[in-house]
Amino acid sequence: MKKLLLLAVSLVVMSGCGFLAEGETTAKPETFKEVATNLQVPWSINQVDDEFYISERVGTIAYVKADGTVEHQEVEFSSPLANVSEAGLLGFILKPTFSETKTAFAYYNYDEGEGPFNRIVTLKLVGNVWQETDIHLEGISTGNVHHGGRLEMGPDNLLYATIGDASNPNLAQDPTSKNGKILRLNANSQWETVSLGHRNPQGLAWSDDGVLFASEHGQSAKDEINKIEQGQNYGWPLIEGSEEREGFVAPLLHSGENTTWAPSGMTFHKGKLYIAALRGEGILVVNVETAELEETITGFGRIRDVFSNGEELYFISNNTDGRGKAHENDDKLYQYVDKK
Repeated sequence: MKKLLLLAVSLVVMSGCGFLAEGETTAKPETFKEVATNLQVPWSINQVDDEFYISERVGTIAYVKADGTVEHQEVEFSSPLANVSEAGLLGFILKPTFSETKTAFAYYNYDEGEGPFNRIVTLKLVGNVWQETDIHLEGISTGNVHHGGRLEMGPDNLLYATIGDASNPNLAQDPTSKNGKILRLNANSQWETVSLGHRNPQGLAWSDDGVLFASEHGQSAKDEINKIEQGQNYGWPLIEGSEEREGFVAPLLHSGENTTWAPSGMTFHKGKLYIAALRGEGILVVNVETAELEETITGFGRIRDVFSNGEELYFISNNTDGRGKAHENDDKLYQYVDKK
């Protein structure tokens, strides 16, 4: 097991819209431990006391017990999962009432014979099987890629969802389409648009003072970290990266002209924003006050999600997703402790 992780230090921040440049790479001791192994393309982490519930793209929930043993719990969907790239069971977030109701929100891609679509539902844990009980959103077109898929509960106790552009960039600017948007399910069970102009957003996280940030895949590089404000337009496909245009919001930070992160799940941990990176094969650590990428934690391959309970940081590798190099007992849930 590797005892050293690489920390890539960003050297450049430009005009409040920083991007990763060529920088120094140094070796530094870190502490981490494997919490669970043999996960099946894991996507979203949830923790209850010393146990975890992690969605798996193959259509199961990995129930990780306190001793690290894993039970892959069946999910009974109302429609079959779509058989296209990057599709399956994606976002998954336990409801605030989970301890009493055993319910969660889930986001999955389905196909009833007319092509792939996105759906957001409630799942209820009955015994060791999750049963679909309510559909909150469906019929949202999706392509071979660009599904979005992240679900998070906001500080307002409402559900937020990221929807990809379904490989149809124009939908991101279409106010009548839910594609290329960040959505919120309000108290009246109606979906409202938080922001538009997104390509393939896969991460959401709130700072301690309640500011929302989102991660987004760029077209070939220029992956973005955006500071999200209600009603704002983040430009795709009309602008991306450092490009500016009246009426659109440029990102807080992006990966640069020639670097790809493929950012996914995000979390704030002890004041810093931690971002899972797939193509970047690491965890990006961002100071949102200075718009700087301070370091990149590597050594585990592709990372899909990060989770903080306030004291401890957890993350999942995604090396079995067909695009990574799977190692023995992949994929894994890790606990990470920075000993700086």
